[in-house]
This record gives sequence, C-alpha cells and structure tokens, in this order.
Amino acid sequence: MNTKTKRRLVVVTGVIIVVLAVALAVIGSSGAAKTISVSDALGGANGGQRVQVSGNVVDNSFTTQDNVLTFSIYDPEGDQSQTLNVRYEGAASSTFGNGVTAICTGTLQDSGSDGVVLVASELVTKCPSKYESATDALAVSRLLEYGDDIVDTTVKVTGTVAEGTLTAAGQGDARFVVCDAEDSSVQVPVDFDGALPETITDGTSVVITGSISADGSFVATDVAQEG
Repeated sequence: MNTKTKRRLVVVTGVIIVVLAVALAVIGSSGAAKTISVSDALGGANGGQRVQVSGNVVDNSFTTQDNVLTFSIYDPEGDQSQTLNVRYEGAASSTFGNGVTAICTGTLQDSGSDGVVLVASELVTKCPSKYESATDALAVSRLLEYGDDIVDTTVKVTGTVAEGTLTAAGQGDARFVVCDAEDSSVQVPVDFDGALPETITDGTSVVITGSISADGSFVATDVAQEG
C-alpha cells in the first residue's frame, strides 16, 4: 500500500468516525429517556432532561382543554402524598382513568406556581385485565324494562361495547355505550371514570356494576370483561 492510499484510508476512517459520533449523539439526546421516580422528578435535579416517569393517576385529577390533557400521578410504592403534574397534548387511550398506571415520557419543566410539570410527548396506560361472571347480571333490555323502579339501585348489567363508542375518562358525557347482547339497537350510555382494561374493545362482552340514573345513563363503579 503506497503513501497516497494510506492517507486516503486515514481520511475516510476519520470521516466515518465523526459521522458515527454525531449520529450517536443525536440518537442519545432525542431518543433515550432516563427512568426516574415521581420523587426524583419533584426533586428538581432532572429539569430539561428527557425522562420517563410511571405512576398511578390521582382520582379525578384530569381535565382536557383544547386537546391538552392534564392530570397528576403518584407512586403507589412510594410516598403517595407526593404527586407530579403531567401535561399531555393528544388523545389518551380508552384505558385512561382513575388509578390507571400511566407511563409518561417527556421533559420536566418548572412552571412556577404549579411547581414541576412533566410535559409528556408519550403517554402509555396499563391496566390489568379483569374478568367477572355474568351470573345474576341483568341484560340491557331487562334493565330498561324496570324503568323508574330501579333508578339509583345497585345492580350488575351485562352486554357488549358498542362499536366506536369507547373514549378515555373525561373525554365526553359517556365512557362508552353498552348494547343488549340479543338486540344491539337497545343501548345504554355508561359513565365511568375508572381505569379500563386494554382487553375491553369494540364488541367485548362486559359485566358492569353500578346504577341507572334518572337521565337514563348507567353510572358504573366497576367494569370487567365477561369471563
């Protein structure tokens, strides 16, 4: 190998090393997220960094305005009095609700009076699957036949989730609509702010515990997949 060829090889090798270093730096700064706890996030040492924080959604802490979801999370295995405010621009999945495990990835910012806020670019929710027998549960049609006689009385109801009606908690008047298993035209809107298992989708058979209100909606305290 002559001297000229050796010089070219050195130059090419140097260029490759520089390109790889730049690429790794870009990937490291934009893609990687440091996993920290709610307590660490509130400590203030990770401001401006891309982090991932997991916690359970504080009951009734969520609001949505102009497609921006805000809520608070706490560490179920830590100091539950410490809560971190989260701001997420986008639509949450239908599993989102009170108590659901939220995995939030984004940047920590000091918002002054509101303290530390995690401005999330990614939001993943996880809720364990729940199954319940439909034994002694009323069909939707039977529920409606009772009329005013059963208003505000706690009962179990079974039916299927109407297609295209599932939403996250706080996104509308009804969390979803439940149909009678025999006649899908017989329907009741369901109000529920809790976490929904991700196994519950369009057409899933569900068992719902709660009571029907005077306005005709079913106010649920628990929703499980029929099993």
